[in-house]
Amino acid sequence: MAKAKANPKVDAYVRKAKSWQPEIKKLRSIALDCGLTEELKWGKPAYTFENSNVVIIIPLKEHCALIFAKGALLKDAKRILSAPGQSQAGRWIKFASAREIAQMEPVVKAYIREAIAAEKAGLHVRYKETSEYEVPEELKKKLAKTPALKTAFEALTPGRQRGYLVYFSGAKQSKTRESRIEKCVPLILKGKGLTDR
Repeated sequence: MAKAKANPKVDAYVRKAKSWQPEIKKLRSIALDCGLTEELKWGKPAYTFENSNVVIIIPLKEHCALIFAKGALLKDAKRILSAPGQSQAGRWIKFASAREIAQMEPVVKAYIREAIAAEKAGLHVRYKETSEYEVPEELKKKLAKTPALKTAFEALTPGRQRGYLVYFSGAKQSKTRESRIEKCVPLILKGKGLTDR
């Protein structure tokens, strides 16, 4: 694929970037070298293939990340991808310096080419249904004891339910799961998700 054209909106974004500017420039160059269309989406440099998101550059506090929109489909032969938060589809690579990006450039380009191939093939990530998530015993007991909580939990959107199930299940000890559940009861009763304000 031929190098793609830079988007003036992303030029402006890079000029104004307060941190990670060299890393953003390097990741941008790699994405453009792979022939992706450059756009500014959600206030971040995003790279698409036939209007489908492939990668997005996200400057974070301690890293600069390259997120693969359908990273779950990638083979990840080098074991460098991780899931951001609870994402079922997205995977990212976090970088600490432009030098690190330069050293990994051939691998990053190979991953981007694999992501483009997945788009060309029309592949889709299979999302787990909420019913496929394990409900911790502590939550089952709490819902059984508190009918209003059970009703409120069942009324939540599937995404909010999944968020709570992943959060509660993430605790290794029963005591911690119980504590997390207790802290979230007011949010659940208000119909709010874990990250809602």
